[in-house]
Amino acid sequence: MSFEPQINDADVQAVVQAMGSMPDSARVAEFVPGPGIQRLELKFDIEALQEALEECLKREAFMGGLQDQGFAALPLTQRPGQTEWTANDLSGRYWLRADGRYVEEPREDLVPEVDFSEFNPKFAGTYFEHVHKELSKRFPIGRTRVLSKGLYNCNSWHRDPEPRLHIPVVSNPGSLFIVNHHVTHLPADGSVYFTDTRGYHTALNGGETRRVHVVAALAYDQVTE
Repeated sequence: MSFEPQINDADVQAVVQAMGSMPDSARVAEFVPGPGIQRLELKFDIEALQEALEECLKREAFMGGLQDQGFAALPLTQRPGQTEWTANDLSGRYWLRADGRYVEEPREDLVPEVDFSEFNPKFAGTYFEHVHKELSKRFPIGRTRVLSKGLYNCNSWHRDPEPRLHIPVVSNPGSLFIVNHHVTHLPADGSVYFTDTRGYHTALNGGETRRVHVVAALAYDQVTE
């Protein structure tokens, strides 16, 4: 295309320079580590994880009622003897700047992660129980949930009181995780990812299939403000 601009300023030169190369469209389907997110050496069997998901869903449906449209959770850990879960148990405290005021505000109540020390007996004997045992040998593990996100869906832009471990079980190339200014894809290959969700973050599913992660809160000292 032949085009001669009437004005040739720094903006025009910047755009012309950018047009001289194509964006990378391959690595966006890979994991790229960055500040606040890294892949650990620990790894699980992805086929066993997916079989455990199907087995657990035969025993209990996702809570939250939005399995296909948005956030839905399956609690793998609980307070000792717990039989009922509140909406706050499934989500918990977070902070966000929700509008044009840019003012950070807390939402919901703080959930003490250390209280969720018991594996949910409804899912005993599944591979998820093995995963929980292996994680607990290495880290202080709090709430551990299976989180499902429907297609074309995004979480709020927020921060949490504690970091999390993510284990993708079902994913697609349009499923992305963003921590502060870093964005990457997390493949469902059995890998375990440390995500410092004490920083601002979101998860989005821009693909045409659901996205399901096992998410374990790390029960170190929690941020309270």
